[in-house]
Amino acid sequence: MSLESTVGEAAIEQNLEQFLLVLSVSLSVATVSRIFPWFRKIPYTLLLVIVGLGLAFVDVRLVNLSPELILEIFLPPLLFEAAWNIRWRDFKRDLFPVNLFAILGVVISVIGIAYAINLFTGLPLTTALLIGASLSATDPVSVIALFRELGADKRLRTLMEGESLFNDGVAVVAFSLLVGLPLGTEEFAISTTFARFCAFVGIGVGIGCLVGFGISFLTQRFDLPLVEQSLTLVSAYGTYLMTENLGGSGVIGVVTVGLILGNFGSRIGMNPRTRLIVSEFWDFLAFFVNSIVFLLIGDQISFSRLGNNIDLILVTIGAVLLTRAIAIYGLGTLSNWLAKSEISWQKLTVLWWGGLRGSVSIALALSVPVVLEGRQEIIDAVFGVVLFTLLVQGLTTQLFLEKLDLIGDQPLRQQYSEALARRVALNRVKSYLLEASTSNEIDPEFGRYQRELVEGQLRGIQEEIEKLLDQFPQLQDLDMEQVQEKMLDIEADTYAEFIRSGRLNENLSPLLQGALIGADEKYIEGQRG
Repeated sequence: MSLESTVGEAAIEQNLEQFLLVLSVSLSVATVSRIFPWFRKIPYTLLLVIVGLGLAFVDVRLVNLSPELILEIFLPPLLFEAAWNIRWRDFKRDLFPVNLFAILGVVISVIGIAYAINLFTGLPLTTALLIGASLSATDPVSVIALFRELGADKRLRTLMEGESLFNDGVAVVAFSLLVGLPLGTEEFAISTTFARFCAFVGIGVGIGCLVGFGISFLTQRFDLPLVEQSLTLVSAYGTYLMTENLGGSGVIGVVTVGLILGNFGSRIGMNPRTRLIVSEFWDFLAFFVNSIVFLLIGDQISFSRLGNNIDLILVTIGAVLLTRAIAIYGLGTLSNWLAKSEISWQKLTVLWWGGLRGSVSIALALSVPVVLEGRQEIIDAVFGVVLFTLLVQGLTTQLFLEKLDLIGDQPLRQQYSEALARRVALNRVKSYLLEASTSNEIDPEFGRYQRELVEGQLRGIQEEIEKLLDQFPQLQDLDMEQVQEKMLDIEADTYAEFIRSGRLNENLSPLLQGALIGADEKYIEGQRG
């Protein structure tokens, strides 16, 4: 065996050991955080950051965190999972404010942060702009997890997650346009910059649409859950790599394909069981990737370097909070005025404070060319702000939700959903017993006795449901949502069945989805009237 092959095998073995160590630590911490009640008060992503900080404090480095590792391996599944789970019917209502926050909000953040840093620290404006671009991407993974657990308002989740999905792409594009300025390889011109921005976004949206609609129509021709699950994974990574190689924004491409497959492809090409399998797969993958990323973020912190640049970090934190406040309150008020968005100041406050920074900011900072003077200051400033937002803002967001009375009724809705599920299950058992008795599969007298037992349980469940509805009439909204989901499932499954049997050659777009939105609005207006 040659020396080169021996060295190569040793390097592979070391990398594999490092990966297994990171995997073991991160999944252990994430699992423990879900088992013990006290730890549930802390989002597991923040707990991972804290554990990573502890490892960094005792100088245990698990692995070097490269920007390629985050952007090409970790980022696509995180973006796809978030886009897959956003419901277009909910998102459509807030498309205007989300775009305002994601586009104009990024511009305000980049310029405001850069100006403050240049003014108070003397750092060159071109370098300060890179810090601003890196920190303009929000990463509310921890906050969204907290929202779901506490049952926070669904619209608040949609606003925060929608903004994050789009501003990630805008921030990456802005960083790509600005990184050449301090190196002298680019000159800033509004017309050129705008044209390049449109090209970045346009290519991303175009590739995302091609892949998303292509896979949507393809999966309608067969019913193979594992194949359809694999295609969603290929679409996430394939779209990112393809778009980046064609000069577009991979982030925008992945978000686009995720939205299409989650809201269109999963309806026309997947039956309800397959959709559930795919959704559970992406939930686990997001949990898996987040567990690694947030542990590594904490592990990469260098306390000595942060201490040397504490003035720069404090100025940057102040600038981030101030520009975020200007963007959220200012653009939120503009959206309320122009589009009648009716976003309350309480929601705007949580959007402001919950605008955490995370993996995308870290990746952009680390991707600054080594030859650039001031690279270390950029990295330290970004790491310092990310640490502050995760630990200070992340751990106090629940307090804001409680004080602003934005905690939802998730436990109550869960109790009601469980009662509905039991009623459906027992009715199916009752139908089976009746059918089996009629066909003499079981003794009729035994079947009658068992049906009486089931009916007794059903009466108790029905009384519980009626009692909950009397006390909490808003639970009827959950009934409406489930009925509408079932209606959409039946329509989509019927079209797919016709195509698979050869009775239909081309796909029919869902008819009910648009009709339901208008019907909902009329129904709500009628109820108010």
